[in-house]
Amino acid sequence: MEAPEEPSTLHTVVFFRFSLSSRSAMTYSQVLAVDRLAKSFGAIEAVSDVSFQIGSGEVYGLLGPNGAGKTTTIDMICGLRNPDRGTVVVDGTDFSIDPRSAQRSMGVVPQEVALYEELSAEENLLFWGKLAGLSAKMAKQRTEQLLKDLMLTERRRDAVRTYSGGMKRRVNIGCGLLHNPKLLLLDEPTVGIDPQARANILDFVRGLTKQGTGVLYTTHYLEEAETLCDRIGIIDHGKLLAEGTLQELQNRLGGDRLFVLEGDFSEAEPSKWNGFMERFRILNQREHRLVVASIGERHPSDCLRELLDIPIQVDNAMVKKPNLSDVFLQLTGRELRE
Repeated sequence: MEAPEEPSTLHTVVFFRFSLSSRSAMTYSQVLAVDRLAKSFGAIEAVSDVSFQIGSGEVYGLLGPNGAGKTTTIDMICGLRNPDRGTVVVDGTDFSIDPRSAQRSMGVVPQEVALYEELSAEENLLFWGKLAGLSAKMAKQRTEQLLKDLMLTERRRDAVRTYSGGMKRRVNIGCGLLHNPKLLLLDEPTVGIDPQARANILDFVRGLTKQGTGVLYTTHYLEEAETLCDRIGIIDHGKLLAEGTLQELQNRLGGDRLFVLEGDFSEAEPSKWNGFMERFRILNQREHRLVVASIGERHPSDCLRELLDIPIQVDNAMVKKPNLSDVFLQLTGRELRE
């Protein structure tokens, strides 16, 4: 098979141009350790002392609004950019000391699909397998397994250009997995596809973790992060503002309940309300909405009575369990897609 022209993006290629070698007999439960990573572009500090770790079989969600520093962080992890300071250790290998070994332990699935449209799924996988340094026999074995795992066997010989968006993204994931990486970087792998295709991809990622693959996962769908990720890091303005399990992040907001008030809060100044700031913590205030958490242990009904007694007409009041969107909004002051 002749090599086709290069696809429109080279993002994937970076990870597959290195020949494979046998792994060290030592195994590591930690597949990624990022320590005080930093990168500036002129006067702009895009990433500032970001640190986190990912364990074998763990999905770590990295969430942040546009321009928060996610892409720059990922680029430094995989070697597309050199950090100004800090270290990246992949499966026990310091990237700065032995970048080829570190890159052999990771795979990447970019947000932009990087496939050859005129080739079939089978041909794409075989091609990327050879770029990864796999023997013809191993590339064929891995291709057969991935086609089965990704539910693409029936359409394996059809040109990728005839595939749905979800099918293309499944092939894209397969290209990042041919060399059995210990660490997989997934950059918004479900953007722009239908709910069923998204569910298929999420199920596949869960299967990978059962095999011990560590996953760094970025997404704009907060419900994905809530259901898929073992731990979540929230980044904004280049800084990691918080990380932890969903429960740990929810606890930052005052435990298991929030109080949401609807009314005209455009000119409201809760700090001037008698005793309010001693009893409630403001999580978010907008023109027609105020979200607070109770300070101290009190029954929700008591809190609601106090909230309905504020010097603002409340049109509606409700109690809700905090979700990841509430945490994100409280930390960054904006919605994820802003």
